[in-house]
Amino acid sequence: MTAASPLPFHLKGVGLSRGGKQVLKNITASFAATPPKTVIIGPNGAGKSLLLQLCHGLFPADSGFVEWSGDHDPGALSRAQAMVFQRPVLFRRSVIANVILPMKIAGFAKPEWRDRANRVLKRTGLGRHATTPARSLSFGEQQRLALARALVVEPRILFLDEPTASLDPAAAHLVESLIEEAAAGGVKIIMTSHDLNQTRRLADEVIFMHRGRIKERAQADRFFANPENDLAQAFINGDLLWWRRRSIFDAGCRAAEGKDDD
Repeated sequence: MTAASPLPFHLKGVGLSRGGKQVLKNITASFAATPPKTVIIGPNGAGKSLLLQLCHGLFPADSGFVEWSGDHDPGALSRAQAMVFQRPVLFRRSVIANVILPMKIAGFAKPEWRDRANRVLKRTGLGRHATTPARSLSFGEQQRLALARALVVEPRILFLDEPTASLDPAAAHLVESLIEEAAAGGVKIIMTSHDLNQTRRLADEVIFMHRGRIKERAQADRFFANPENDLAQAFINGDLLWWRRRSIFDAGCRAAEGKDDD
C-alpha cells in the first residue's frame, strides 16, 4: 500500500511568525525526488526545524503557501509523508504497538500489521525489543523506534529533524545507514543537521539557512568546496555569525535582498 508521490512540492513566498517575530521569510523553493537526500544546515535559530514542520503540515504558513503535486486530498498527503523529531514522542505501549499504530491510522490491512512491524523492527535493530515498553528504551533505541514507526508506512517523503542529535557514534552510524537505505529505496529525504561531517557524508544537496531565509542551495560537493554565500563560508569555517548582523559587508547583503536586516 504505497502512497502516490506528492513530489515535487513547492514553497511559494512562505512566511511564518512566532511571538511577534518573523522566523521564516519569503521562502520560495521546490523539492523533487532527485536529488534523493537534501540536508538543511545553519546556526541555531535559522528556522530549519520550523521549515520542516511547516512542510510536513503541522501548521500553516502565515503568508505564501505550499503546493503539492498529484492528489491534494489531506489523507493522501498525510500517508505519503512521515517525520521524525529530534526528541521522539512515544506512546505508552510496547515497541511493536508503537509501530503498528501508524499502519492502523494509514489504513493498512490488519493481517499485514504484525509481519510488517516485525520486519521494520528487525531492520532497525529492535527485533528483540518488540514486547518491551517503548519508553523504557535507551534514547538511541527510542530514536530508532521513531524511525521504524516512520518507515513502516512506506512514505514517499521522510522529514528528519536532527535525527542523530545526542546519539553516540555507533547509534548515529546505524541511523545514518537506515537513512541511506531509505533513500536508495526511493524515499525523498529532507533533514536538518548540526553536524557538518554528517552533512558531508549524507547530503546530495545542501540548503544553508540564516535568520529565516535560504541563503544558498547547491550540490553538496560544490557547496563544501566553494560556497557562494559569505555567511555559508563563515558557517563552514566555524565562525560565529551573530556579529555579522551589522558588519561592513552586510549593507550589500541587505541591498541585494530587499534591504532586510539579515
